[in-house]
Amino acid sequence: MLRPSGHHDSFARDHLPPEETWPDLLLENFDYPDRLNAAVELTDAMVARGFGDHTALIGNGRRRTYKELSDWTNRLAHVLVDDLGVKPGNRVLIRSANNPAMVACWLAATKAGAVVVNTMPMLRAGELAGIVDKAEVSHALCDTRLMDEMTACAKSSGFLTSVVGFDGTSNHDAELDRLALEKPVQFEAVATAQDDVALLGFTSGTTGDAKATMHFHRDLLIIADGYAREVLGVVPEDVFVGSPPLAFTFGLGGLAIFPLRFGAAATLLETASPPNMIEIIEKYRATVCFTAPTAYRAMLAAMEEGADLSSLRAAVSAGETLPAPVYAEWQEKTGKPMLDGIGATEMLHIFVTNRFDDHRAACTGKPVRGYEARVIDADGAEVARGTVGRLAVRGPTGCRYLADTRQASYVQDGWNITGDSFSMDADGYLHFAARNDDMIISSGYNIAGPEVEAALLSHPAVAECAVIGAPDPRRGAIVEAHIVLNNEHIGGDILIKALQEHVKAAIAPYKYPRSVVFRDALPKTATGKIQRFALRERP
Repeated sequence: MLRPSGHHDSFARDHLPPEETWPDLLLENFDYPDRLNAAVELTDAMVARGFGDHTALIGNGRRRTYKELSDWTNRLAHVLVDDLGVKPGNRVLIRSANNPAMVACWLAATKAGAVVVNTMPMLRAGELAGIVDKAEVSHALCDTRLMDEMTACAKSSGFLTSVVGFDGTSNHDAELDRLALEKPVQFEAVATAQDDVALLGFTSGTTGDAKATMHFHRDLLIIADGYAREVLGVVPEDVFVGSPPLAFTFGLGGLAIFPLRFGAAATLLETASPPNMIEIIEKYRATVCFTAPTAYRAMLAAMEEGADLSSLRAAVSAGETLPAPVYAEWQEKTGKPMLDGIGATEMLHIFVTNRFDDHRAACTGKPVRGYEARVIDADGAEVARGTVGRLAVRGPTGCRYLADTRQASYVQDGWNITGDSFSMDADGYLHFAARNDDMIISSGYNIAGPEVEAALLSHPAVAECAVIGAPDPRRGAIVEAHIVLNNEHIGGDILIKALQEHVKAAIAPYKYPRSVVFRDALPKTATGKIQRFALRERP
């Protein structure tokens, strides 16, 4: 039974799936008050606990203490409420790269009782429009360097009434920043319920049938009080660094929620390339790193050239399969384990992982405290140990799609069916086998093949196409497009380049096909359905 809401705008409550379609929620290890605002717990409450002078955020060449972050977010919250008219429950979209200003805007909107939608800077106007329309977003806060696509989206939206720019650098010279300067540093945050929706996390694929996952205020703390406390053992002396975008729940947890929950510091990089991360690790003696195996491979190579990564005590790998050689080389060179884990936007963060004192190669480990996992067949029956099947998990967080019939396929008999194939060995350790859908995981990014196909098909040269994931030693997989051309077009390097640029202009650039194969025909069933498995199985 849901608690009385602190929202005036009931959109989020109204669009939750029926409670009987939710997964079983195992909350006995997580006790929070009925009235709970997660942003207050990560800022003002930390100051009250004596962390005011501790560094909270590092980015754009400066440090910000918890007291500075608390004051900053309170000023911004006043602007949202007093000047922009944000009401509790309104959806507020934030568009920015990873920087302290994005974190401040997210926290401020959460304090104001808004339901926040964080988005990546690479998204184009059409992709943003799909998010705005799905969530009926009324307000957007945008880094002024990224305004063009946001402005284009606003012109075509029937929901977006306010777009305000903020300065993602340290200059604080934009409309939102100037308004905030005049505001007091005290703000009475909205007394949201612990089960009010605080965050909408959009899964990969942001046009057409985009899926939005709905996360409560308590969920934002659960992932810290579970995984970050139990597995990482976060302490105030920790310094976090990583590459995942804050727009992904993996990044928001690892680079904002986890450090702020325990009085630690987060370093934020707008361009989190391996060389940039190495520089930050060396400069600030970072202790906890979140990134994908491809970045760790580059970091291992840099160690051969003298890079000093000795300060890292925790290297968390997620987003794609961790190859055993990378795990082994990291262990050999650092003397410390690399913690492989698996999470999902639907679950908010990592729910199965290795531990510092319990880890092995080619193994994802065991469930995080509070979670249960099993491997099932197509009928939902648990399979024999060592047999590959579908991963089912349940715990204190779980899937709640925003107004989406796919809730019924993700949640079955109280379990979240993650879309991953795993086996469980005799000792209860889980081993990843493959994704069991058409999602391509490349360098930690989830890329929906049909979305890339749609972009390619909008080019006049393309008659038919099928997109698959092709194995790649550096990225795990790359997007590979198999294309049948219209008669008047001839395949070649020039056309490949043109098609790649066409996709980059239509959707987020990281989704473009790095491999293009021209074919006379695509393999199909008798009913005309493209057989993608045949493309994957080709020699």
